[in-house]
Amino acid sequence: MQLSKTEEQLMQHLWKLEKAFMKDLLDAFPDPKPATTTVATLLKRMINKGFVDYNLYGKSREYYPLVKKKDYFSKHVNTLIKTFFNDSASQFASFFTTETDLSKEELEDLKTLIDKEIKNK
Repeated sequence: MQLSKTEEQLMQHLWKLEKAFMKDLLDAFPDPKPATTTVATLLKRMINKGFVDYNLYGKSREYYPLVKKKDYFSKHVNTLIKTFFNDSASQFASFFTTETDLSKEELEDLKTLIDKEIKNK
C-alpha cells in the first residue's frame, strides 16, 4: 500500500518528530497550516493503511509511525527501478548519473560508496 502526496507530507513530519500529538504535527507544517480536521482525516487514513498508530492519554492521542522512512523509500525506489528501468539497477544508475546535475565531487562520493559495497560482497 502507498501513501498519497498529502499523507507523505504528514508522514515526513511524523518521521522527523518520531512521536507527536496533533498540536506538534500542526506546528510542523509551514504557514498556511492545514485545518485540524484535515490532519485528523489524513491520520485516520494512515492508521487504516497500517502506517501510523497512536497511544491514548486521556482524550489525547500521541501518534507514531509504524513504517520506517528507509523502508518506505527503499520500496519506492525498487518499484521505480522495476517500472521505469526494466528492473535494471545499472540502467537506473546510468540515468541518475547522466540526467542529474551531480558535481564531480558527488560522483566521486558515489564511486566510493559503490567501491565499498563491492568490497563488502
